[in-house]
Amino acid sequence: QVRLVESGGGLVQAGGSLRLSCAASASIFSVNAMSWYRQTPGKSRELVATITSGGTINYVDSVKGRFTISRDNAKNTVYLQMDSLKPEDTAVYYCNARTSAQWYWGQGTQVTVSS
Repeated sequence: QVRLVESGGGLVQAGGSLRLSCAASASIFSVNAMSWYRQTPGKSRELVATITSGGTINYVDSVKGRFTISRDNAKNTVYLQMDSLKPEDTAVYYCNARTSAQWYWGQGTQVTVSS
């Protein structure tokens, strides 16, 4: 089993910044990729950013140039630095870990961006 714990969400004004953290119980030897998703009521969960164990990074177009995903292998932790936040970024953000067997999800952390 892989346990994921997110933190760092909160309330911020438009143009501000937040950094989300996701601590994983598994090592990089068992996790192929880690991602950040977000979801608002009535909408599907959206893939925001992903980073593979080899370091390959991808972002959804709407956050390119504003968000940065990174990892600390020694701490088994993945981060999402969010800059120039917009009200449309408001959502519950979920950490995802992908192994050869299945996917795992964190509990989610709320990000609210006010106008």
